[in-house]
Amino acid sequence: QVQLVESGGGLVQAGGSLRLSCEASGSVFRINSISVMGWYRQAPGNQRELVATITRGLSTTYADSVKGRFTISRDNAKNTVYLQMSSLKAEDTAVYYCNANSMYGGDYWGKGTLVTVSS
Repeated sequence: QVQLVESGGGLVQAGGSLRLSCEASGSVFRINSISVMGWYRQAPGNQRELVATITRGLSTTYADSVKGRFTISRDNAKNTVYLQMSSLKAEDTAVYYCNANSMYGGDYWGKGTLVTVSS
């Protein structure tokens, strides 16, 4: 198994910034099998949606709604993925979840961290 622990959520005013972190832990074999890591979010009453992903080779994808405002990064040596969020809007308020996919089909989720943007 792989455990994912998110941190960095909180309350911020619109226009502000936050950085989320997600550290993966587990066996060396399973950690090294992780290919794609990403961030998803779920606002009250909405479905969980993709925010950004990053491959082991550091290729990234972003939801249109966050392009130019959010930056995903990854430190493979620390088994950690980050999400730098800037120019935050009220509609960014959600629980943010970390996700990791392994090359052998494993799909892992963290418990989530709440981001609240006040307008």
